[in-house]
Amino acid sequence: MKEIYLAGGCFWGVEAYFTQIEGVLQTRVGYANGQSDVTSYDLIAHTDHAETVYIQYNPEIISLREILLYYFRVIDPFAVNHQGNDYGRQYRTGIYYVDEADRAIAEQVMEQISRKFEGRALAVELEPLQHFIDAEDYHQAYLKKNPNGYCHIDQSLAKVPLTDS
Repeated sequence: MKEIYLAGGCFWGVEAYFTQIEGVLQTRVGYANGQSDVTSYDLIAHTDHAETVYIQYNPEIISLREILLYYFRVIDPFAVNHQGNDYGRQYRTGIYYVDEADRAIAEQVMEQISRKFEGRALAVELEPLQHFIDAEDYHQAYLKKNPNGYCHIDQSLAKVPLTDS
């Protein structure tokens, strides 16, 4: 099994989206790559963490490249410090990896996405994971527990097959 950490704005929708994708085995929401190894929902603006989703996946079913193509399907890769109606550094986009080999795959996908937009630079961080702090329990599987909760992501896109994989 492999893992990747993705920041794509409000983590509620990103998590709900990825739980629908075949090959994704487990998700958790939390806070990544801030200025400390301690934070909370109330402190995140002060500790500069990004709302992030931990994704554990089976690489025999889905590749990292495919996961990243699903990711880029639902984020605005040019938005700086916001996604949807959520604004602030905690809503920035980022790909945080634990396996150095994943960096090259992410770079290739990011280059492909940039080329689709005439070489425009993406506002997506690509960094090794520094730390990941689980979010509070009420944030875990939030949209499953609160089906009418806010989400800026079109959840139906998880069921649309990739055309470029």
